[in-house]
Amino acid sequence: MVGLMTASLFLPNERLEGPPPPPLTGQIDRIVIEKSARRMQLLQGGKVVRSHGVALGFSPDGDKDRQGDGRTPEGEFRIDRRNDGSAFHLSLGLDYPRPEDRARAAAAGYSPGGDIFIHGQPNALPDGWKLKGDWTEGCIAVANREMREIRAVTPIGTVVEIRP
Repeated sequence: MVGLMTASLFLPNERLEGPPPPPLTGQIDRIVIEKSARRMQLLQGGKVVRSHGVALGFSPDGDKDRQGDGRTPEGEFRIDRRNDGSAFHLSLGLDYPRPEDRARAAAAGYSPGGDIFIHGQPNALPDGWKLKGDWTEGCIAVANREMREIRAVTPIGTVVEIRP
């Protein structure tokens, strides 16, 4: 992980342009991530209220299968924890692996992995910048200012749907 993070700091980065949008009010009730579009949508009452570009695991095609495969899991999850001391600005944890993920991996004799988060950029990267491309180990990454807003409006238990 440290090697990947260190190497990623030398990848081309991009600076966020323009002022942030007006802040969201209230809480969201669903997050939809479309891996193929590299897009995250925040929903309130079934309506999209914000859309963000995302980075995924370094090998993003297909569903997460095992520890270290670099894939982002697909399916329906819930936010089950917050990590304000994250190495990636702020983060919200997903309840991956689910029981079916654990059972599949156990039957095959390997670990399904874990610690899948929606998070910001590496703490070593200056605020206002983000890494280009897919660079996480299976997590979903957004810009830090986006992560601050997502964290502020997302309660524990929020449904996160990750589509191929």
